[in-house]
Amino acid sequence: MRNFLLGILSTLSVLFVGGYFYVTRGYIDLRADQEPSSTERRFAMTAMDASADRHAPGAQNPAPATEENLIAGATLYLNHCGGCHGIPSNPDSQFAHSFYPPVPTFFKEAPDMPENENHYIIVHGIRWTGMPAWSKTLNDTQTWQIVTFLSNIEKLPPAAKRVFETSTSTGDTPAK
Repeated sequence: MRNFLLGILSTLSVLFVGGYFYVTRGYIDLRADQEPSSTERRFAMTAMDASADRHAPGAQNPAPATEENLIAGATLYLNHCGGCHGIPSNPDSQFAHSFYPPVPTFFKEAPDMPENENHYIIVHGIRWTGMPAWSKTLNDTQTWQIVTFLSNIEKLPPAAKRVFETSTSTGDTPAK
């Protein structure tokens, strides 16, 4: 029995040391312009979802879906998020495809995470994806207004939709 346990420990040690050297010697290709494997795609999304689920506080959204909050959220989204996540006139920008994992395009597919997790991701960002932590740029009220906007992106009032019409008619481009 002792030899059996030593064999298992030795095997695990060799796998760990081999994996460590494989990673630290640069054998894993981390370029963002290559197609990731299905395993990598599945693992990355599962890890991101699990992390947000575990670490996001159970806070309730204090910004109700009023027209004022939706307009404010639309304006903030346009100025800070739309360049990567799309706008109604350009829901699937090429810029979004230059990231790995690809940036979610919210005007093609609305966010499906709970509001507290969306808030957590906006505040803290997502490492290795290009999603910045907005906590030093946006205050908590602004972050919740964006969350409210995202939660209602499929049923925006006309005034919130006009925020995007104004930007496309004047030629303004949203900043990231």
